[in-house]
Amino acid sequence: MKTVTVVIPAYNEEERIGATLRAVMQRGFAGEIIVVDDGSSDNTAMIARDAGARVIQLERNLGKGEALNRAAACVSSDVVVFLDADLGDSAGQGELLVKPVLEGLADVAVARFPRPKKKGGFGLVKKLAAWGIRQAGMEVKEPLSGQRAMSREVLRDVLPFHGGFGIEVGMSIRALRHGYRIIEVDTSMSHAETGRNIKGFLHRGRQFLDVLKVIIVEARGGGG
Repeated sequence: MKTVTVVIPAYNEEERIGATLRAVMQRGFAGEIIVVDDGSSDNTAMIARDAGARVIQLERNLGKGEALNRAAACVSSDVVVFLDADLGDSAGQGELLVKPVLEGLADVAVARFPRPKKKGGFGLVKKLAAWGIRQAGMEVKEPLSGQRAMSREVLRDVLPFHGGFGIEVGMSIRALRHGYRIIEVDTSMSHAETGRNIKGFLHRGRQFLDVLKVIIVEARGGGG
């Protein structure tokens, strides 16, 4: 029987981490759940631990990439699933990503989300990320999706993860470069959305620069 580990990086997610964990546990597709508390100042770690997750607690905020690097060192399962902490009840659909990997239909399965309810930016970050992955050999619709399942072999070959917001683009480019099969899977997952306001535009500006940096580094064959 192949084993599955779910890894959830979390920073100040006390409001939604409980619902996210319950949704994963209710579906029963994971033998282990690891929550990496990335230096939270709230009760994220306590809630995750009380829910039954294994918690890796970082003393300070190191960012998603380093949080996942710490978790990856602890994973020995056949399949690892990365999920965001703010998915809430929709986190149970992580099961849809596990299935094609377990069945050998893909080496990596990435979640496609429904159209966002809020108006966000103008799609520049997404277009840049899709272009970068296209250069590695694949057309994708969700280049920035952090919800993905992969085999242990893929995990080994895409480490270490980049820091910043380019982590998912780096994962995809490296996996394609190693010849792994990536598929996108339709889901109805949802998470907290960034609106079309100053805070949202600043966030997307940082995303754009991080994604551009990853594309350049990977084009040179560099590491994370």
